[in-house]
Amino acid sequence: MDLDALRNADFGSLDDAVADWSTMVGDLETLMDAAEKGLRGAANQARWAGVNATVSKEFIGKTAGEFTDAHSQASSIHRILQDTRDELKVCKGQLMGAIERGRQKNLTVIGYEGGFTVTTNVPPEGRAAQDQDNKGDIIALRDEIQAILDKATESDTTAGTVLMALADQSKLGFSDVDYSDRDSAAEALRDAEELADLAKQRPEDLSPSEFDRIDKGLRDHAGDELFAQRFAGRLGAQGTLDFWTGLNDPHSAWKVGQARGDRFDDLQKSLSLTLATASQSDSADMTTWKSSMVDLVDKPVGRSGGLPVGGQVMSNLMRWGDYDDRFLLDYGDKLIETEKKFTGNGRHVAWQRTGADPLLNRTGTDSGWDPMTGYLKALSNSPDAATDFFNGTFVTKDEDHDFTHDTDGDGKQGRRTLSNFDYLFEERDWPQDRDDKGEESIAGRNNLAAALEAATTGHPAGELPTVDTPAHNAGQTKLFENLVASISEDNKRLTDNGCMSDSIGQMTSEYLPDINRAMTDDADEDTNKLFPVAGAAASLNHRDVTALLVSVGQSPEGYAAVEVGNKAYMGNLMDYHMNPDLAAGDRYSRDTTFAIEQLSHGSGEVSGTLAIGRQEAVAGPAKESDSAYDNSVSQWKNAISGGVGTGIGIGVTFIASPVGGAVAGGVASTVSSMILEDLFQNAEAHAQENAGSVMAENWEDGLEKNSAYSERAAELAARAHNRTDLLDGSIDEKARVATQKGFRDAGTNTEYMAPHLKTDI
Repeated sequence: MDLDALRNADFGSLDDAVADWSTMVGDLETLMDAAEKGLRGAANQARWAGVNATVSKEFIGKTAGEFTDAHSQASSIHRILQDTRDELKVCKGQLMGAIERGRQKNLTVIGYEGGFTVTTNVPPEGRAAQDQDNKGDIIALRDEIQAILDKATESDTTAGTVLMALADQSKLGFSDVDYSDRDSAAEALRDAEELADLAKQRPEDLSPSEFDRIDKGLRDHAGDELFAQRFAGRLGAQGTLDFWTGLNDPHSAWKVGQARGDRFDDLQKSLSLTLATASQSDSADMTTWKSSMVDLVDKPVGRSGGLPVGGQVMSNLMRWGDYDDRFLLDYGDKLIETEKKFTGNGRHVAWQRTGADPLLNRTGTDSGWDPMTGYLKALSNSPDAATDFFNGTFVTKDEDHDFTHDTDGDGKQGRRTLSNFDYLFEERDWPQDRDDKGEESIAGRNNLAAALEAATTGHPAGELPTVDTPAHNAGQTKLFENLVASISEDNKRLTDNGCMSDSIGQMTSEYLPDINRAMTDDADEDTNKLFPVAGAAASLNHRDVTALLVSVGQSPEGYAAVEVGNKAYMGNLMDYHMNPDLAAGDRYSRDTTFAIEQLSHGSGEVSGTLAIGRQEAVAGPAKESDSAYDNSVSQWKNAISGGVGTGIGIGVTFIASPVGGAVAGGVASTVSSMILEDLFQNAEAHAQENAGSVMAENWEDGLEKNSAYSERAAELAARAHNRTDLLDGSIDEKARVATQKGFRDAGTNTEYMAPHLKTDI
């Protein structure tokens, strides 16, 4: 900054800007609160149906989120402008003070473009001699002024850099960057550049202390958007691959590997989170980074131009964080293209690691040599991208491949089109891999199931739906339909891969309305009102869902997910149908008792079919521990409450409190929560008893408990809505009887619809 620019600076415009942004922050805070409490709150409480449930509600949620992001970004801009304005005012004051002190010593300061000079204030003919006599004071004043100008320059420059970085984060909408002051933002950018330069070194030159700096820096700046964008952009796509490849090459990075090898897993996670955050940026350097990374998927990055290829390396840096959806899909398309090239369109296995190949994944679950494993983990965190990917095409019937089927029922085989789901879930030859204990790795199929969970439910795997989770859309239901049909066709796709059951159990629990509809065998679909669905409905048949439930029931984790979800669903649905304010057009029947009997029957059949799967696992070839089932149910107490998710297909305003009076929000006193509390208590007690008789006792126990839950749910729901007419009509007893019938019918239906799934004991 030039001396005269600071000396003559008029901060009026900057004062106005700071004031304007302060007003903007206040206005946006008001809008943010209104959007969150009013817009989003009203959307979550409303009942949505059809396209509105999948599009409008999600749009409203994202719009409300934009107000929050706008407030965060505006707050950051306001603080940066305010900090810079205040610092520049201080610098101007210091400059004017220094100049005045110099004047008192008969020194003058003369500014010119690009610099300034300090000289004695005497006529030109005597100035040289006086300057020599005052040399010490002149140098001291010069250095003081230069330090003030340097500080002002840094303040002005860093403000510009940070503000430009903020503006570049998002082309459309707002980023949620939030900094308390300008210096912290500037420091983040400086740290990013320094750490990227360290990572650019040859792996053999990286010292343990430099590794520590990179590791700590990435952890300290976790979730920092400006840091992530600057770090990844400066490192570049090729530099990112070279860094992780070189670090894991024992020939190159032996020094840091010996000293810090036990911390590579932590760095892998921190680096993955940083790159995921960076991928959300729309800045020019990140646009280039993403495009270049896709191009490098099939390019060799190993020593001497050999394996691994870019996709093998990058996929291991995608296991954590939420990557940009468009990048994930472009990357996935290139990865599928590479898979087809390496496998002969799926004819044989690829990505098989040999003992000499370095580890690319340091978590211990697998070697990281199969790029699909890490990529699927990334999809499990990004539901929209996962849905689009699995519904994408692997090969068409016109391509050269060996996947055939009877095309027109004449017994002749012809090539068929495979989606990415078809290929990965049914046809792929997965490479053999080992974990760090030397056991066969399950990471690939486990991540496949997690990605499918995200793709079919609309929320990240391992999470539960909330009131903000949009209803299922057509892409999600299509994928779930294909999954159910595939498991029905060959249930070993699930039962031989038990690691997938927890995820498939969770997605099954979130499609209970669709499953119950299928089990009614109602051709004219009147029962659609009995089991309402918001958004798109999955088209399923009774036979397939029976096979699904028997198969899922053969895993303690899968069984627990569906059984607990079924109880919550039953409680909420009874609450809904007993609500006297339910619109006539939404009622399944004028006879509420009949509706309760029908839904109780459905709940009983779901639980009964699951119980058959449990029997098969405990008494059949698998020899699963019976107590493992009760323990799995008990563990759900830590993950689920009586709150209302998306599964019931109605808004939360239809949920009432057992003590009377309508409440919204799924608080702990809902019908569903009290039923689940009973379920958990019984499961814990039963697990401690360690019941011995496997077959008859468990079946009888399941029958009694499920009918007891239905009986209590009906009673609680009737009391919640002051339905004395239903209580006088013994609604609880009728629910119990209907549940028992549904539970018993499960045995008959399974015997006829899926006899191949049962073992003769």
